[in-house]
Amino acid sequence: MSTLGMWFGRDLPPPSPYLPLLPSDYDERSHLHDAFTQMTHSLQEMAAAQWSFLVAFPDAVEKMKNVIIQLKEVQACIPPCGLQEASRRFRCRGCYSTVCDLPLDCPIQDVTVTRGGQAMFSCAVNFPLPKEEITYSWKFAEGGLRTQDVTYFRDVPRAEGYLARIRPAQPTHQGTFSCVIKHDQRPLARLYFFLNVTGSPARGETELQFKFREVLLWAPRDAEMIEPWTPSLGELLARPEALTLKNLCLLAAAAALASASAILLIWMFFRWYFSGN
Repeated sequence: MSTLGMWFGRDLPPPSPYLPLLPSDYDERSHLHDAFTQMTHSLQEMAAAQWSFLVAFPDAVEKMKNVIIQLKEVQACIPPCGLQEASRRFRCRGCYSTVCDLPLDCPIQDVTVTRGGQAMFSCAVNFPLPKEEITYSWKFAEGGLRTQDVTYFRDVPRAEGYLARIRPAQPTHQGTFSCVIKHDQRPLARLYFFLNVTGSPARGETELQFKFREVLLWAPRDAEMIEPWTPSLGELLARPEALTLKNLCLLAAAAALASASAILLIWMFFRWYFSGN
């Protein structure tokens, strides 16, 4: 005899076909759990009140059917790669969850650029990502290798966003670039880009890029202190262009001051000399 049958004092009919056997959205499991808990309490109260199971059980099944119909539909898996949490399914029959059976590594994308040009990589996937704690890390397998073997890759410094750009592209950049998308340190997808650098740019374009890089790499030196020019008396007399109206006025004032000082010194000397006699 089932547990519900013990509450009502008799055996209950087999489970209703309306009970969920198909997968539902994983995030809806708490909602489904609350609905089942509420239904169980409601049946307990009806059993305590000596209600007939022929009335109570079909009513509970109908309520659960309405709850199941309103559950959010699980999102379909989007190939070709990635750990897609938004498509995680909750299996009611076995009470477990499953994710899309897709590889973590995405197919290699080919990027061809002319030598001296610009190469752009976008670490974007076609399935939704969590809104928080998403990080991007870039790696490079040099030597022109086209590979997905992680042992050949080394970290690319200062590359943290979902976009990576190389300019000017040189033959040494030919190889495979890898971007790893992580959520809370858990890998969600690994994207690969094989960069093929071909040909040579036009001469005018190369010279322009060289000059532009020179400007970017130029580091300004300490500015020299510019002091105003203060000419001496000899420089004023030796350089006619220095004898401006302002300088002539200053020269006349200096001569007058010197004459007055000399007269004052001579007067003080004679006064001292005659006062002593």
